Amino acid sequence: MELQYQITNDKMVVQMPKEVDHHIAGGLGREIDFLLDSWNIRTLEFDFSETEFMDSSGIGVLIGRSKTMELHSGKVTAVHLGERVQKIFEKSGLYRIIETECREGK
Repeated sequence: MELQYQITNDKMVVQMPKEVDHHIAGGLGREIDFLLDSWNIRTLEFDFSETEFMDSSGIGVLIGRSKTMELHSGKVTAVHLGERVQKIFEKSGLYRIIETECREGK
């Protein structure tokens, strides 16, 4: 899986894949960490417009990046949460640590 992202000024938007499971989570986290170390990113935004499934490994990626951004005085946001991803955010408590914009699709 190739990470889809866009960096503008101090903001990086990561297009989350259709499925975020243990097969992709490790690589996804490592790639994002590399980019965060390489650029002066203050806002990390996850775009879930294409995501249909996310397991606990995906939740771990979000929590890990949130902790990283907190250490660098940055923030993490999530946009375009579909109904399924919204439920995952609610049940896992991600809403408490990640700012969200709850719009379906694009």
